[in-house]
Amino acid sequence: MEILAYLLLSFVLIIWIGMIFFELVSAFPEGALGIIVIIAFSILFIKALKERINNKEDDHYAKTVKK
Repeated sequence: MEILAYLLLSFVLIIWIGMIFFELVSAFPEGALGIIVIIAFSILFIKALKERINNKEDDHYAKTVKK
């Protein structure tokens, strides 16, 4: 059930971002700034996600530190 919920939320998120993107394109000169901001945040999010996935030290502390 949890996986289904995540899939549905992901689906809605993709549609929502697509709607934002197409609305920004229709408001062209000002909308271009919004598109640049969305792309910049996406690049930073992907960079942080890749660093977290590849960091073995964080995994070690998450498994060994008492909570």
